Amino acid sequence: MAGTWNLGDLNVNRIGLGAMRLTGSAAFDLGAPSDRGRALSVLRRAVDLGVNHIDTAAFYFSALRSANELINSALAPYPDDLVIATKVGPVRDASGEWLPWPTPERLRGQVEENLRQLGRDHLDLVYLRAMRPGSIAEHFGALARLRDDGLIRHLGLSSIRPDQLAEAREIAPVVAVQNRYGVGAARHRRAFARQCGEQGVAFVPFFAIAGAGREAGAGGTDPHEVLAVARAHGATPAQVRLAWTMRQGPHMLAIPGTGNPDHLVANIAAGALRLSEEEVALIDSVQVDE
Repeated sequence: MAGTWNLGDLNVNRIGLGAMRLTGSAAFDLGAPSDRGRALSVLRRAVDLGVNHIDTAAFYFSALRSANELINSALAPYPDDLVIATKVGPVRDASGEWLPWPTPERLRGQVEENLRQLGRDHLDLVYLRAMRPGSIAEHFGALARLRDDGLIRHLGLSSIRPDQLAEAREIAPVVAVQNRYGVGAARHRRAFARQCGEQGVAFVPFFAIAGAGREAGAGGTDPHEVLAVARAHGATPAQVRLAWTMRQGPHMLAIPGTGNPDHLVANIAAGALRLSEEEVALIDSVQVDE
């Protein structure tokens, strides 16, 4: 493993598991449900290998699969050290269409839906998924009140800007930020990731492996710098991307998503991959994201 980090009072291993791809062959694909047995085995195997941080959401579902239901079925009763993080904000309806930005009052229903699906009496970490500029004070304040009510243990923010983090921290503690980030990230994204570390806030990148492929996956998008380092270590490009992510700071938490048991093992093994300063600098030179 690549060490640990404290999300508030919850200690997690720095390589976790993203649940989005457990539900289908591609992210948000309502036409291609996953093999249920394989998805359950991936979750159980992850915990056996030391994963104790799983990232999910009620809006991670395909035609026949719900990430939260899979997690509940595979892992309940949950290990004492398992941290399950989820997200609220913009959600999808049963047809897969994204619904408008909810009112603050509707966030309680989303929290309760996650509680029901996961079979828990509280949620370890809930991100407010903003995906829009402007003030988030009313929405984050609503989640802070749910935390005070005991439904949420810790709060995070997803798809946000630095000014929104500052605004939220005036209301309640923020233990994690989950934003798009990976090899080739633009300067402003790198600066924000560093800023989070300076403030003691975990940074949890999504698309750390997929890169420019985003929801479609990495595919053939790996730049030659990543491929060269992978060849030097006898590793996969995905492992190099994860190892590079870990080198961005001790506050960086990876949540690579997969429904493939072999990919799961390879992702976790990336925690032991040690890149040289020269290799990190080479990968740092990649520019693909603006």
